[in-house]
Amino acid sequence: MIGATFAKRRTFCNIPNRLLLIIMDTRYNTNYPSVDYLRAKARKKIPGFAFDYLDGACNEEINLDKNTSELREVELLPYYLSGNKVPDMKTELFGHVYDAPFGIAPVGLQGLVWPGATEILAKAAFEQNIPFCLSTVTTSSIEKVAELTEGRAWFQLYHPQEDDLRDKILKRAADNCPVLVLLSDVPAFGYRSKEIKNGLSMPPRMTLHNVMQIMGRPHWAIKTLLHGTPKFETLLPYIPKGMNMHHLGLFMNKTFNGKLNLDKVASLRDKWKGKLVIKGIVTEEDTEKVVKLGLDGIIVSNHGGRQLDAAESSVHSLQRVLAYKDKIKVMIDSGLRSGPDVARAMASGAEFTFMGRSFMYGVGALGASGGTHTINILKNQLRQVMVQLGCESTRDFPNFIVK
Repeated sequence: MIGATFAKRRTFCNIPNRLLLIIMDTRYNTNYPSVDYLRAKARKKIPGFAFDYLDGACNEEINLDKNTSELREVELLPYYLSGNKVPDMKTELFGHVYDAPFGIAPVGLQGLVWPGATEILAKAAFEQNIPFCLSTVTTSSIEKVAELTEGRAWFQLYHPQEDDLRDKILKRAADNCPVLVLLSDVPAFGYRSKEIKNGLSMPPRMTLHNVMQIMGRPHWAIKTLLHGTPKFETLLPYIPKGMNMHHLGLFMNKTFNGKLNLDKVASLRDKWKGKLVIKGIVTEEDTEKVVKLGLDGIIVSNHGGRQLDAAESSVHSLQRVLAYKDKIKVMIDSGLRSGPDVARAMASGAEFTFMGRSFMYGVGALGASGGTHTINILKNQLRQVMVQLGCESTRDFPNFIVK
């Protein structure tokens, strides 16, 4: 039942009408009222190799689970006699006021999960006024996403080996994006057993096993056929013509190794005139270094558990860097799956949050409507938590944490 809303139901007798409309005023598909439902639906709609890529992590996937489970150990304290405060989810970030304190994190190979996924999410983020961040290695170009978002999308840079290639990509990003996110946590490609077993590539390697998976997902197969083979659209001008998949993989591994040092970060700070954020920082020492270089923000992240299985959860890493909040914007991703998770992260000290898998589950489950649907359920969930706590503004979340 597309478009059903709880606001039409009359069972919330004890809640003032004004607050009821605020809590439940957003439309979404009530068959899939949470990210968990979307994940289950996506698993049935897309081929196994695509779902494994989206859903999996490195090695034994321990940190993948810790990210969410340890975040959910954070407890919030409601103040029920503080009055019926109208919650305001609007959150200022880098001079723009967004309608919620969460954004769509960069995800590579989005078109492998669902054809046109990047464009679906970029358009939904723009319409719902939340940030969308484009990955260097996803399946839409900087220019296309800038067109869909009227130049408001962020861009995440996988730092190339060659400065000349870096500068070419930076020029395109500078013409189209207000915020550059520098990826720091991929000095080596994660050892992901499921991807190795599936022979993941772009386009998917046509083993008998993968062909059988595609045949079992005819809707995905038809959509992919109509949309066209997914490609690294931003990088197409720099990829030599006529490469087979083996040589393309070698080219990508050699060209985009992601290794950073302070000189590279300093050079980017000098070249980039917009807001510069670094993603993957988890220590006090690294935070102090980027503060001294004049960066504008950090996103505390462990790449969703896809790079270092022995790492701590992102919410624990967050505590290490909070002392720098007066000098740099401190944000977080990895492990968030719901509105209450956003509230927990904000109460723990984050000034903004990002999610990647959650939105991709939405698109994998519902296709073109999945981006808007996922944003709507997260907004509804977060709004309900704020009313429940008596939290009037997203800035106030730290006042409601159980210490």
